[in-house]
Amino acid sequence: MDSTAIIFVSCLVIGLIVGFLAGMFGIGGGLIIVPALTYLLMSVIGLPLELAMPMAIATSLSAIIFTGYSSARAHYKLGNLKRNIVIWSGVGISFGAILGAQVASSISGALLKNVFAVMMILIALQMIFGKRSTSSHQASRLTLSYIGAGSGFFSALMGIGGGVLLVPALTWFQVNMRQAIGCASFCGLVVAVFGTMSFIVAGLGSPDLPSFTLGYVYLPATFGIVATSIFTAGVGARVGQKVDTELLKKLLAGLLILVSIRMIVGMN
Repeated sequence: MDSTAIIFVSCLVIGLIVGFLAGMFGIGGGLIIVPALTYLLMSVIGLPLELAMPMAIATSLSAIIFTGYSSARAHYKLGNLKRNIVIWSGVGISFGAILGAQVASSISGALLKNVFAVMMILIALQMIFGKRSTSSHQASRLTLSYIGAGSGFFSALMGIGGGVLLVPALTWFQVNMRQAIGCASFCGLVVAVFGTMSFIVAGLGSPDLPSFTLGYVYLPATFGIVATSIFTAGVGARVGQKVDTELLKKLLAGLLILVSIRMIVGMN
């Protein structure tokens, strides 16, 4: 089996996991895709970190276009999308995602890896220790746009859907948890579309990229992840409606911390 086929088959398995997590938590799956795909690109194809890291992030965003659509569609049917939040946070997210992708494609692979790992640790700690306190005010349209811009920037920089950033911000402003997850799923789709387009433009014409790439997007990995994740995203959304996800979220956060530490000390 050649290297392309190995990555494709591996990404079929990754897709099963990230689709389910995207639907249940609204996280988009990038926190799993990026470290796993970075490792695959370096170990199977032999790419240097300088290329593997932006390619993993770009590919993650391209896959989230499809998982985000599937998850957002499921939440729409469940009545979890709130129009005002989706529109105004989406406006900010689109601009933030473009800028984040440009920054990610212009800095060194080592710096990008460390930024990703540190951000992932912070996100995991918030998932474990974060309290569901709320503000005494609801978010205005301008506030939603600012929240969206910040979420979009860091989401595109990390190749994630943005739910782990957007959900706490929305619940702080008195948005129901299930509506916050549903809106984050839709906004993850916006991040993915604009972030992917920006990564494609940034990578066009680069002579060092391997075959089967579109800009920085590695298409075999995208197709593998999408082929399975579009089916499990809806399942995750329905399961999330029925069970208490707090314990599962804490277990996931613990895994993310271990992966982050491994990226910092063992991935060069």
